[in-house]
Amino acid sequence: MRDIAARLGVSEAAVSFALNGKPGVSDDLRVRVRRVADELNWRPHAAARALADSTARAVGLALCRDDNSTSGEGFFIQFMAGLSSGLESESMALVLQIVPTVAEEVEVYRRWWTERRVDAVVVLNLIKDDPRPAALAAIGCPAVLVAGPYAPTGHSTVSVDDAAAMRKIVGHLAEQGHRRIGHVGGPAELDHAELRRSSLAREGKRAGIRTTTARTDYSERAALRATEALLRRKDPPTAIVFDNEILTLAGLAAISAAGLRVPEDVAVISWEDGAICRLATPPITALDRSAQLLGRHTATAALRLLDRSAGVESEVELQPELLIRASSNFAKRLTN
Repeated sequence: MRDIAARLGVSEAAVSFALNGKPGVSDDLRVRVRRVADELNWRPHAAARALADSTARAVGLALCRDDNSTSGEGFFIQFMAGLSSGLESESMALVLQIVPTVAEEVEVYRRWWTERRVDAVVVLNLIKDDPRPAALAAIGCPAVLVAGPYAPTGHSTVSVDDAAAMRKIVGHLAEQGHRRIGHVGGPAELDHAELRRSSLAREGKRAGIRTTTARTDYSERAALRATEALLRRKDPPTAIVFDNEILTLAGLAAISAAGLRVPEDVAVISWEDGAICRLATPPITALDRSAQLLGRHTATAALRLLDRSAGVESEVELQPELLIRASSNFAKRLTN
């Protein structure tokens, strides 16, 4: 700080305020201080900061994952990349742990908070009657819930507008002439899976379209069985929406095994975009639901949560776009 202060002709206190984001100095001085700090290759000392302000300088993420499940891995990797980069901008670390059950996830939060290993946590995949928000509120641990409209109050929330996304999907398929839409989704206890199912039913009823949702545990095998069951129906769907890339890939295999073509016989849409969707033949229509962007917004919400001057609660809702590709964009409109 002495070196920076001497070079700029300001006090060490002003340099400290600028580097630590405290009020009392101009934005212009903050920019000049950081520029000189970069030239001198200065970096904040995390341990010293933690001792000075009694914080861990870390945000925790405990993922409740089945070891045998690989579905959705792309989403989680991209989400964590966005979350980590957003936290790193303020020299905050991401503490990650994989747990097999929600009960063990709650215990991890309690241990982290008791040991002061984190300053806040991020909670993913809320479920019906979820015990995690109440448990975190009880121990006083700040939390950001990556959730939908069913999220309990008292915590910061970041979400994707799944209802609007389903409205775009149904609207596109209706324009293509589809009147029977299938959906291969997740388990009923997951809030976002239930929201997608109910949104499809609501939008289908509004457009005069019959809809059917097949539940899965997000595994490839379950997706194969669900797609096969939909295609065996007396009036099978002429379009199927899959909840992620892995389910989509399994669904494409089932459609091909049934001797059907995409999109001539069955249109296909994926709820998540990625390499699988872009490189498939034909390319798959998908939602541009950037997991990295969701992670960065979650990091911003966490940082605001820890900034007492910014208020406690914040809500961010992302609006995904539908990337229309050949798998659902068939020129000849359906009539049956």
